[in-house]
Amino acid sequence: QVQLVESGGGLVQAGGSLRLSCAASGRTIGRYVMGWFRQAPGKEREFVAGINRSGGSPYYADSMKGRFTISRDNAKNTVYLQMNSLKPEDTAVYYCAVLSYYGSREKYDYWGQGTQVTVSS
Repeated sequence: QVQLVESGGGLVQAGGSLRLSCAASGRTIGRYVMGWFRQAPGKEREFVAGINRSGGSPYYADSMKGRFTISRDNAKNTVYLQMNSLKPEDTAVYYCAVLSYYGSREKYDYWGQGTQVTVSS
């Protein structure tokens, strides 16, 4: 089983940037499709981005396209989410996840404890 630990969240003003990291342990992530989800207070968990095993072919939720970039470094067993042009509506807990398959936007097998991102207006 793989363990995922997110970091890099915090408080940022609207228009600012943050880079989230997801460090994996227990297994090498090179075998997994990886992704990010988020959950705002009172809302359901929402897909953010996914990436294939080799680090190519990223895909995003429509509202994140052009602002967020997912990447991975399999040698470091780490996945990243670069978030630019942040908006108050991006405020949420962000979770790293092992996706069930490439292209998934709902199904995931493992996830971390999350990191809080708060965007002030």
